[in-house]
Amino acid sequence: MNWLLDLGNSRLKVASWDPAGGLGAVQAWAHGAADFAPSLQRWLVGVQPGDRCWLASVAGSEPTAAVAEALARHGNPATRARTQAECAGVRIAYAEPARLGVDRFLGLLAAQARGHGPWLTVSAGSALTVDLLDGSGQHRGGVIAPSPEHMRAALAARFPALAYAGGEACDFATDTADALAGGSLGAAVGLVERCHRQAIRLLGVAPRVLISGGGAPRLLEWLEIESESAPGLVLEGLAVYAAEKRDKDE
Repeated sequence: MNWLLDLGNSRLKVASWDPAGGLGAVQAWAHGAADFAPSLQRWLVGVQPGDRCWLASVAGSEPTAAVAEALARHGNPATRARTQAECAGVRIAYAEPARLGVDRFLGLLAAQARGHGPWLTVSAGSALTVDLLDGSGQHRGGVIAPSPEHMRAALAARFPALAYAGGEACDFATDTADALAGGSLGAAVGLVERCHRQAIRLLGVAPRVLISGGGAPRLLEWLEIESESAPGLVLEGLAVYAAEKRDKDE
């Protein structure tokens, strides 16, 4: 059995992976929560000797080390996924591939594995990222912006008069909390839609759009371009990465 672990900035997602049958059910826990370590240990009970674990992490050194050490103590040391200049038909645009987050890299692998592009991969997580992959598998680059939540937190920190929580996003709000909700979400939507327009200008064809991350549902509600929810995109890409590595090892 293979196990895939996606350690993000706030949550750990895990799923089994069978090269013949695909991904299993996804489990997730917030790694900042008090019950994270017990939850991880309960999950490890189902990991058998000889099972191989694959870990992708964009989290800090402390949670990454905690997960890696727990796996090693259980007898299943993880193979860390690393961004590569070229993998599984994808070629990264960065001159220094290691500077591209492994989550963005794996999202591109997952998109390429889904079929012919071009693709626009969007992650609406702790940050908002957008990456363009053309039909040949060439990464054309991307952008990073604050998530709507972090936009609001930055405003509140800088301007105490704007420290409003909650609110309902709408186009023309009549309440400050609603205005903040609509403005921050609208900024994220505007960035994604602009990237989509620029991709069409660059490539001459509209890319297919995949949206992942905890903020994906709200983003999908507001986007006026055809988009597809892809909640397990990083795990999909990690499976592609693992398959590529296994094939080279054999």
